[in-house]
Amino acid sequence: MNPNATQFLTLVRREILRFVRRPYNTFLPPIITNALYFSVFGVILGSRIGEIAGVSYLQFVLPGLVVLGAISDSFENASFTIFHGRWNDYIQAVLTSPMSNRSMVAAYVSASALRGIVTSLLIVGVGLIFTSVPVANPVYLVSFLLVITTLFGGLGVIGGLWASDFDYLTVMNQFILRPLVFFGAVFYSLEVLPAFWRNVSLLNPMVYMVNGVRYGMIGVTEIDPNTSLAVLTGTTVVVLSVDYVLFKRGYGLAE
Repeated sequence: MNPNATQFLTLVRREILRFVRRPYNTFLPPIITNALYFSVFGVILGSRIGEIAGVSYLQFVLPGLVVLGAISDSFENASFTIFHGRWNDYIQAVLTSPMSNRSMVAAYVSASALRGIVTSLLIVGVGLIFTSVPVANPVYLVSFLLVITTLFGGLGVIGGLWASDFDYLTVMNQFILRPLVFFGAVFYSLEVLPAFWRNVSLLNPMVYMVNGVRYGMIGVTEIDPNTSLAVLTGTTVVVLSVDYVLFKRGYGLAE
């Protein structure tokens, strides 16, 4: 096997084992949290709200919860492993290896994206307990999930390099990402908003992610999925390029 491929796969394997060996910290929380979301918003409120866009309210909110779990865990995985490696200096073992900067970034982002995908599947599994889960456009669904988790894995790398304390990671995830998702048309349709607030909502990138996954799952969207996918893919390429440049320059990696 090519030495570069061996090095890449070794680091990916280490990163995967890091979160697989701690399921109570990595996978149990989103299962419990989303079971509560489904119970409150889907069953209790959903029975009062009825249908939105021709589907049950629970089916309508499910794609947004999938996006929330996928991006949160992708970002958290990358940011934590980078920052924790800096904090305890064991990232130096990776930096002094013959791996290229491109391979390092690819390994960290790939493992983080995989965790986001696994989390999204777990959320769908929880959703199956409460409702049927259609897949109207599987190609779009897979494409959006891959792009979204890769994007936030890349953003997590930037966050991990930038953070100077563990509190920084909490602030970014809990007070920036999650609020953006909640205001990203997860629990409501953009059509119910006044024109002004609908236009404001369109400035939120999460709206495009939620609608993209929603189109893949239930075939309903308020934004052209092809445009959304193209913009998100372009953004992902830019973010990964920034990751590469930061690693190449040693930003946050060396005092």
